[in-house]
Amino acid sequence: MDASRQENITRILDAAERLFRHYGYTKTNVADIARDLGMSPANIYRFFSSKTEIHQALCARMLEASYQQVYEISRLPLSATERLRRYVLAQHKMTVETMLDEQKVHEMVIVAIEREWHVIEKHIDRIDQLLAEIIRDGIEAGEFADQDPEIAARCFDSSVVTLCHPQMAAQCLAKENRPTPGELIDFALRALKK
Repeated sequence: MDASRQENITRILDAAERLFRHYGYTKTNVADIARDLGMSPANIYRFFSSKTEIHQALCARMLEASYQQVYEISRLPLSATERLRRYVLAQHKMTVETMLDEQKVHEMVIVAIEREWHVIEKHIDRIDQLLAEIIRDGIEAGEFADQDPEIAARCFDSSVVTLCHPQMAAQCLAKENRPTPGELIDFALRALKK
């Protein structure tokens, strides 16, 4: 992709994200994005076929930031246990700060989840691959019981989903009858050690 095309795509995505955050996903249309950029809607359609395609690209961009955070944690020179703990805490913090504190971003995420976009499934698979690598390291170091790292990664990730899934985190955050993030992480880590 040439630099000029990529620059236009980035400008469109930046404007769309700014407008989605300010007005909300449902209240923003392609004409609004074009007006914000001082161009015609037809020009936007040269790069994206629809508002949904713009939203999917924004979703992929946000998920890439999440993946990079997990990737960096997975490469830290720490025990597997500590890397998994940091992974969950970082993802929980990102979910709370980015997706819940900013209601309009939360709306974008909910739309993406409800439509079951492939970018969400791809993201989950990529995260689980990193978790499997960490768990494999933990098995080799004697921290965790001998087990299939891929299955363990999926189970570990599923066990802490209430901390990282925007809808579940939003529903569980203020409930007193839910475990704290630390309690849930400790429980999930103990399951890997048995």
